[in-house]
Amino acid sequence: MSLLATSLSGVTAASARFDRASTSLVANASRGNDILSDLVEQIDSRNAFQASINVARAADDMMGRVLDIKA
Repeated sequence: MSLLATSLSGVTAASARFDRASTSLVANASRGNDILSDLVEQIDSRNAFQASINVARAADDMMGRVLDIKA
C-alpha cells in the first residue's frame, strides 16, 4: 500500500471518528451526561487527521525529490 493510500485511509478513519464523537457529544449533552470523553475523542481524532495529512505531505515531498533527482 502506498503512503498516499495509507494517509487517505487515515484521514477517512479520523473523520469518521470525529463525526461519531460529535454525534455522541450532542446526545450526551442533551441528556445531561458527561461529555468529557467525547471531547477527548474529538481532540484525538483531530490529531490523527492532522498526522495523516502530514504523511501525505511528506509522501508528496519525497516523490518530488525523487523526480528532481531523476531529472
